[in-house]
Amino acid sequence: MHILFIVPYPPGKAPSQRFRFEQYFDFLTEKGHTYHVAPFLSDSTWAILYKPGHTLAKVLGILGGFVRRAALLFTVPRYDRVFIHREAAPIGPPIFEWLIAKVLGKKIIYDFDDAIWMKDPAGEQTFISSLKWQQKVGSICRWAYKVSCGNAYLREYALQFNPNSIINPTTLDTEHLHNQVRDQHQTSRPVIGWTGTHTTLRHLDLVWPVLEKLENEGYDFEFRVISNQPPEHTGLRSLTFTPWRKATEIKDLLGFHLGLMPLVDDPWARGKCAFKALQYMSLGMPALVSPVGMNTEVVQEGHNGYICDTDAEWEAALRKLLADQELRAKQGAMARRTIVERYSVVSNKENFLALFQ
Repeated sequence: MHILFIVPYPPGKAPSQRFRFEQYFDFLTEKGHTYHVAPFLSDSTWAILYKPGHTLAKVLGILGGFVRRAALLFTVPRYDRVFIHREAAPIGPPIFEWLIAKVLGKKIIYDFDDAIWMKDPAGEQTFISSLKWQQKVGSICRWAYKVSCGNAYLREYALQFNPNSIINPTTLDTEHLHNQVRDQHQTSRPVIGWTGTHTTLRHLDLVWPVLEKLENEGYDFEFRVISNQPPEHTGLRSLTFTPWRKATEIKDLLGFHLGLMPLVDDPWARGKCAFKALQYMSLGMPALVSPVGMNTEVVQEGHNGYICDTDAEWEAALRKLLADQELRAKQGAMARRTIVERYSVVSNKENFLALFQ
């Protein structure tokens, strides 16, 4: 089978692509399939897209993406399946998807891992999101041969339009990438960690007061944030910032002893696929999460982390884990086991390959 991957971003750049399908490419090759990846954005446009300024370069980059998409239509007939991640183009109606499905008659596998049929509350002021066409998601689901959804909440939406919608979770490569385990006894000062992008920094507002309270009581810890930009909050003395870099991603995450994933409970956040928690847990550390989205499917209370809905619950969980290395080690081992058994590339391999049957 010859497969065309129509994706928004250059290969190897965006977590949604890396952890939803790019890490399965070798398995497709082993099965005798061939594939081609067609990103909308060039490397140069991706590098400036979320930076201030560069308006002309951004406009030219978007126009270049549309030109490449138009040219791509001439090659689509040679493919047996067309895998579309999120959308063929970041703005406007689903013209390319309609042409591929209805005019060229190709079987589309449509994949998404966020509630992309609505606006992201943290992204409405960006260059691209102001021109989005969210209502096209339902149409693409309807035209698809199969719909690949990151969690049950997303699948429930897709089922309105297509009965052939399945859960294909975001997974981690626990053999070649997330293949190390945090030694919980390595240092005496515990590091509480959070990783994410500028669009998810808003969720940290849920935990700043708790962290400040513990710090003021004399708890000795570091709160380390890994992101593409630092948080604006300055009231926490123990706060440190590490810029996210793909080359050092795993090494930087291994600096945590436990990881936080607070989420504001809104319709957008309910579509989240617990990716932060998956990363922490895969590296042998307990995850403390809000009961939003897929978080409660991944984290079992007191077993591989804690589910925290109030300040009191965040505080109680942090007190337990900050004070007890053995508890962190025990829950971290259980967390790692959860990922290997349920959310690893190996455990999900056949589920992913079945998309192309």
